[in-house]
Amino acid sequence: MKRIESVKNERIKAWKKLHSKKGRDQTGRFLIEGEHLVEEAWKSDWKVETVLTTADDASLFPGECIGVSEAVMKELSETKSPQGIVAVCQKKQWHTPERLKGRFVLLDRVQDPGNVGTIIRTALAADAAGVVLGSGCADLFNAKVIRATQGALFHLPVYMGDLVTWIEALKESGIPVYGTSLQDATPHDQFHSQEQFALLLGNEGEGVQSHLLDAATENLFIRQNRKAESLNVSVAAGILLFALKS
Repeated sequence: MKRIESVKNERIKAWKKLHSKKGRDQTGRFLIEGEHLVEEAWKSDWKVETVLTTADDASLFPGECIGVSEAVMKELSETKSPQGIVAVCQKKQWHTPERLKGRFVLLDRVQDPGNVGTIIRTALAADAAGVVLGSGCADLFNAKVIRATQGALFHLPVYMGDLVTWIEALKESGIPVYGTSLQDATPHDQFHSQEQFALLLGNEGEGVQSHLLDAATENLFIRQNRKAESLNVSVAAGILLFALKS
């Protein structure tokens, strides 16, 4: 197994640039960290280019494996406590399927990486067909998003696109689109379970934009204690996805 000991190594410096969105966009690559995420990537059809590890043996991972020093691992890690394994992966882009079928989650300007990642993880658990990130959402390949998906990223299509276009296409395919709003909306527990639907969730502070709510088939809300603050968007996503599909 090859080894790299110095943080000044040219490949290490190039990979460190993947910490930024600009670096990821320019190269079409991103980093994942931790044995679980690396294993999930290998089990999927994603392209894992290189595995870097502080362990003496990385024979479990096919392809290029490089041993690195603790200092190099710390340089590449984006966590306070490096887990000793990082992989360089190629980005993947999904194209809108010709025929839309199943359950979808549409995100409007959801900016917190933890929320985006958790919603992707929840969508996979709820057997969704895909998640759509509209403009203004956190970068899919941000390290915090990836960690929050817990590997779901590698097993569920995540599309980037204009939400108005998606809403129109879903409705044309006979799939109802449910916006989420505290005003002019129906309690979610009045809806019957459905095989196909799309759930539209919005920005943490401002909710879903009005023009998107107007385009939705119908808008709903979750009944809750009036003394409580509004629910976290990823919590709301979990409640609604499982309520509508059960």
